Amino acid sequence: MKRIIFSGVQPSGNLHLGNLLGAINPWVNLVNTSSNENDFIFCIVDLHAHTVPQDPKLLREKILETSAIYLAAGIDPKKAHVFIQSENHDHSYLAWLFDCVTPYGWMTRMTQFKDKSAKQAEGTTVGLFNYPILMAADILLYDTTHVPVGEDQKQHVELARDIAEKFNHTYGDTFVLPEPQIGKENARIKSLQNPAKKMSKSENDPLGTVNLLDTPDEIVKKIKRAVTDSGTQVETGYDPEGGISNLLDIYAASTGKTKTEAVGELTWLQYGAFKEKVAEAVVAKLKPIQDRYREIRNDEGYLMSILDDGRDFSIGKSGKKIEQVKEKMGIGRVG
Repeated sequence: MKRIIFSGVQPSGNLHLGNLLGAINPWVNLVNTSSNENDFIFCIVDLHAHTVPQDPKLLREKILETSAIYLAAGIDPKKAHVFIQSENHDHSYLAWLFDCVTPYGWMTRMTQFKDKSAKQAEGTTVGLFNYPILMAADILLYDTTHVPVGEDQKQHVELARDIAEKFNHTYGDTFVLPEPQIGKENARIKSLQNPAKKMSKSENDPLGTVNLLDTPDEIVKKIKRAVTDSGTQVETGYDPEGGISNLLDIYAASTGKTKTEAVGELTWLQYGAFKEKVAEAVVAKLKPIQDRYREIRNDEGYLMSILDDGRDFSIGKSGKKIEQVKEKMGIGRVG
């Protein structure tokens, strides 16, 4: 059975080590280990970024930066499609139609909205409330079968399934019901300063986040200042939720080793020597990506051609779905 895999990342903020090890690397592995009949669609979801104010000039730069990092990290444009969400108007078009079929009560149960709106208070926008519906449109436009996401986005994929089911029940079979694909082997990278929280683009946590384009000196500095557990050396009885565990996860994912192998190699090292090993592994992991990134950004024609091809593919595919939806809902003139 043909699988259609869709996922995306916002271009706001800086892509970081958690994005690479927890999301982009698994995408690359999926593409490289799957049959050629499958479709892989990776989006830069710039419309989603506007739930909070953005600097237009900076956002445009971040859109290109994110696109180039996708490619530099190993997404092969001959096997996968990369495009910018806002360049395909079918996404926002379908989101409005889904607004009109989605019960309000479903949206009020969205955990991420409740968490973020509590922080943003009066600054909360309707866009933040509607965010999951736009995400549902992103997914359902392409008959997506599987959505690689983190645990925190699983509820949004389940909402997309609910919307698809409701639409199909009301208007007839139209949308495929997607499955969230949460890889158990994916690295879950936490903040270097607060291992209780994941490494994040949105949190004000500059020392807790290793950005993918950080210099080697910046990487070493941040890892040297990472919080650890009580004690002075790595022990087999470390706290599985603590700072040492997080650094072991980072080391294992950066070197391609299992966590068990990492523990066996690094146990009894003093924390200073341990952090040096972790920093060396991260610098080595990021160097070829950074080198390739610079090559891509210095060849703007190449990057633009990839994004043009991705845009044309997405519009060609989503346009057929929009025509089907318009027919089912009685939108526009006949013929």
